[in-house]
Amino acid sequence: TVALENNGSIKTAEQKSLKVGDKVVILKVTNQGNTAYSIWDKFRLNYIYFIIIGFFAVILIFAGIKGLGSILGMIISFTVLLGFIVPQILNGRDPLLISVVGSIVIMFITIFLAHGISKKTTSAVISTFISLTITGILGFLFVKGFHLTGLGDENNVFLQIGNLQINSQGLLLGGIIIGALGVLDDVTTAQSAAIFELHKLDKKLSITDLFSKGYSIGREHIASVVNTLILAYAGASLGLFVMFVLNPTNTPVWVMLNTDMIAEEIVRAVAGSIGLILAVPITTIIASYITKRST
Repeated sequence: TVALENNGSIKTAEQKSLKVGDKVVILKVTNQGNTAYSIWDKFRLNYIYFIIIGFFAVILIFAGIKGLGSILGMIISFTVLLGFIVPQILNGRDPLLISVVGSIVIMFITIFLAHGISKKTTSAVISTFISLTITGILGFLFVKGFHLTGLGDENNVFLQIGNLQINSQGLLLGGIIIGALGVLDDVTTAQSAAIFELHKLDKKLSITDLFSKGYSIGREHIASVVNTLILAYAGASLGLFVMFVLNPTNTPVWVMLNTDMIAEEIVRAVAGSIGLILAVPITTIIASYITKRST
């Protein structure tokens, strides 16, 4: 047993909030036979386990068997990400190429696993692949056109320390593709389902009729999903927005917008949003064609 006092002239936010009974992580440092202990952080994993279990329970209760498929898909996504994409990038492979390959694998496995093998799901998979390709091309053109380095993210800057030799620009592009994939899945599967339901209600509808009616539904989806995506990016970068408004150094606005840090977030949001918008007409056309060809 080691007794530690939470004192000293400098305390972290975690140390200041400690109270009797809290579980903590202790850092042990040994130097020339002398051992010193310090409080590193609070222990949180016992709470995280409950949150994760509760999350899975909510999915299973309200989504049933499809929820189980989505959970397995999520596990597979993380497996591909941590077992293939990250190790390949660390081995010096091009992050963009590896992210594209990994995203395609995730796309095929998770969409079919969550929604089942059917012509409706096949329409969504094809549409997702096309939309993801367009998003990747736009991201590439934007990143190259704006001469972005990928070093606007402090994590990418940290990875340049040492001998890792990781392509930060490729990491930026790979992040754009992987980030867009999850939302594209939602758009394409919902839009494909809408087209197949319209056809089920009235089998006399032509491809043109299906596209017209389906696209009317899709427009509503575009408005909500794009707003959701922008808010997701804004939420992840809320600290950056605060610094932008606070502007403690009185830096001109155009100079701040011109920095890698902010320009990268703009490119990330715009490329992903355009891909989402185009996913609606793409999915509508493909699903309308496939559902009519299958009858």
